[in-house]
Amino acid sequence: MKIVQEALAGTFESSDLLVKIAPADGELNVVVNSEVMKQFGAQIRRVIDETLTAMGIDEGLIIIDDKGALDCVIRARVQTAVLRAARADQIQWEQLS
Repeated sequence: MKIVQEALAGTFESSDLLVKIAPADGELNVVVNSEVMKQFGAQIRRVIDETLTAMGIDEGLIIIDDKGALDCVIRARVQTAVLRAARADQIQWEQLS
């Protein structure tokens, strides 16, 4: 999948996160801001990286503002933002877990 436009998913509410995605040629840059980075930063990053890899994303700018979201919420918000940013008409359900 290729990021072709800017997209958002999520909110700034407690237990949620806001994912912003924009095209970037040739590089993948993921920025994570979280209220619980000290406690769960490694796990948050692992979920984000696994989700992007499963969806075939290897370039783009992804900015995540986390407010204590669970892994399933992180995964769902990243997937939604990627699908919007890639203008996905046909969803490959087997890529989404």
